[in-house]
Amino acid sequence: MLLPQTKEREYRFRLALRMGLPIFAMVILLFTTTFLTNDESLNTAFYIESILLIAFSIYFIFYIIYNSFDIRITESVTKTFTREYLFGYLRREIKKNDDYTLLLISIDNLHDINDRYGIKNGDRVLKDIARWIGKYLQAKELENFPMGHIKGGDFVIGLRGKSIKHFTMLELFCLKSDDFKVDDIEVKISASITDTLYSRRLDFLIENLFEQQLANKEQKLLKENTQEIDPNKVESFVVNALKNRHFVMMTQDIYENEKSNIKECFVKLKTPDKKIIHQKTYMKILDKLGLMASFDLMILEENISRCEESSDDIFALNISPTSLRNPKFIYKARELISLNKKIKNKIIFLLNESHYYSQTTRYNTTLKSFRDLGVKIAVDRLGAIHTSFLYLRDLDIDIVRFDSFYTKEIKDEKYRSTIDGFSLMARERGIKTWVKMIETQEVNEIVKELKIDYTQGIYLAPMIKKYESGK
Repeated sequence: MLLPQTKEREYRFRLALRMGLPIFAMVILLFTTTFLTNDESLNTAFYIESILLIAFSIYFIFYIIYNSFDIRITESVTKTFTREYLFGYLRREIKKNDDYTLLLISIDNLHDINDRYGIKNGDRVLKDIARWIGKYLQAKELENFPMGHIKGGDFVIGLRGKSIKHFTMLELFCLKSDDFKVDDIEVKISASITDTLYSRRLDFLIENLFEQQLANKEQKLLKENTQEIDPNKVESFVVNALKNRHFVMMTQDIYENEKSNIKECFVKLKTPDKKIIHQKTYMKILDKLGLMASFDLMILEENISRCEESSDDIFALNISPTSLRNPKFIYKARELISLNKKIKNKIIFLLNESHYYSQTTRYNTTLKSFRDLGVKIAVDRLGAIHTSFLYLRDLDIDIVRFDSFYTKEIKDEKYRSTIDGFSLMARERGIKTWVKMIETQEVNEIVKELKIDYTQGIYLAPMIKKYESGK
């Protein structure tokens, strides 16, 4: 029996004791006092006390049962810990143990399974996977480990000891899971691992599990955590870098008709001891702390000053779409741009958004206010996320950039046809096209054949350090 099921039984037994023992004690007390004080026939008081005892007992039982509904230890589908109970349990375990490891095991195609086979079969897959994980870990002589279903197809397991102790075991698990099926349903499973050497805060550990999982998927292998910056301090480092404008700006040339006059800007923040905080780390912290608009304004101000120094260069900046829906950012950014006449037509806002913003009329009004000041608007990752296609259709923009996946697969005829189709759609709307990550001469020649307006990649130009603040 797994630990979640054991804990559930323990809880139900304690609940029964809480309901039964007080009532049993009151019954004993009633009969004892009655027979000790009156050895003749039972008087009216006995019956009144009995009725009150029964009424109190019924009320007490229903009160306990009602309150127990707020406490769930295990889920009804997977029979593993609920997220709330698991996180509380893990915090206590991390506090008690110097070394503690967390595993994340995910069903990557659960959404597809639910769509294709139905939710009931999806639930059956979740239940079977949870049971299989439990049996596998028990076969490795691991007992009484907490396992919980935290969301979707994601399970988190806690194990005592350092991650290096369990790393090989998890690698073998991933290999065994390659051919895993529930009846005829193919199940795709991925995993990641971290431990308290990374952090002793549970929320940081959970975040790191998902970061590691994403990296594992991109590299097609399980890897150990190599984070260099203490996650307990990274939030304060990001805030400090923003406050003191400590960052490094890199640029890469973008070509139009074999002439380079556009530079895409890449920003990395710096810690007080000069370590680099990469974009994938600081972006989610800026979002969480509500500082994205402040960051975008800082980078915009910096590039406006660079534009004033350079007579020809155009700078392409990644601007968060949430900033373009922030009234303070809109007001301040328009003010900065309107006060600097030299930068007209020398700034490109590059937008990347996963979720479609349905108020396109308002969005277009905001974009028009910037386009009227000479800012070009580009939508990124065309073809990879559905939102980019919808924005190509619905927004008044100047440029679309294809996702790098299409560049990697551009030798394949079907991907070339897709690029050609999107390019035709863009040209009909007067929108220019842009391809990045050109790494070979062969790919560059194919892109030329497709009549792409802007080209970018290390074959054409390397990335160079443009500016470093706070040296």
